[in-house]
Amino acid sequence: MERRASRRRYLMCRPTYFAVDYAINPWMDPTQPVDVDRAVRQWEHLRDTYLRLGHIVDEIEPIPGLPDMVFAANGATVIDGIVYSAQFRYPERAAEAPAYLNWLAKAGFTTYEAKQINEGEGDLLLAGDFLLAGTGFRTDLSAHAEAQEVFGRPVISLQLIDPRFYHLDTALTVLNGNTIAYLPEAFSPSSRKVLAQLYPDAIIASPADAAAFGLNAVSDGRHVVMPERADGLARQYVERGFEPIQVDVSELLKAGGGPKCCTLELREA
Repeated sequence: MERRASRRRYLMCRPTYFAVDYAINPWMDPTQPVDVDRAVRQWEHLRDTYLRLGHIVDEIEPIPGLPDMVFAANGATVIDGIVYSAQFRYPERAAEAPAYLNWLAKAGFTTYEAKQINEGEGDLLLAGDFLLAGTGFRTDLSAHAEAQEVFGRPVISLQLIDPRFYHLDTALTVLNGNTIAYLPEAFSPSSRKVLAQLYPDAIIASPADAAAFGLNAVSDGRHVVMPERADGLARQYVERGFEPIQVDVSELLKAGGGPKCCTLELREA
């Protein structure tokens, strides 16, 4: 099957102040050293990969004291030119939400400030006409209803149960409107049933590939930009007509983030 890419617009944040100074997910260990220069080089390669594929990349200025601001996907959800802001669960990241909201407002998007706790595209993934929405660790279930009101799209709530996969975008990838890849073990039994009914032809990731953050990927409908080491998942993508592009994000993974975490899609009206 021939897959077609569509041009996308992304917002990214250079990891100038990247660090692991606290632990708010199982991947973070403040006792382990972080190489900021290497993180910047890996981020630049990721950005340049998008540019090489013909996508547009905007950049938001990093802010001192916000080491996780590099993970732009958590900053908001943007659909049809409408922004639903983040409302972070942990105080360490709280100041990221207004920074992203202000940038998006200045860029001409219609903005809505969230009242409910949610972490942007980390837990809200557009899949065709509706939103797949994660809950269990970072985003409250009440935010799903709020997002539905903001975007006017049906929301499918999915319960995450494994703390290693604390955001939906670590356990599930939307490859196009009809195709996803996911790790069943990351979801509650009822949510697994929902996914199986909605996506009977989904690509099923192995626990090893998911642990390599292989599902934290960015797809333009054909190309799938994903971390190195998730080789089994990459082979499955090839078998289904997608073109995986594996990038080294090993330094950023020390904070529990991969390509998708670093990439907020700006969907215009």
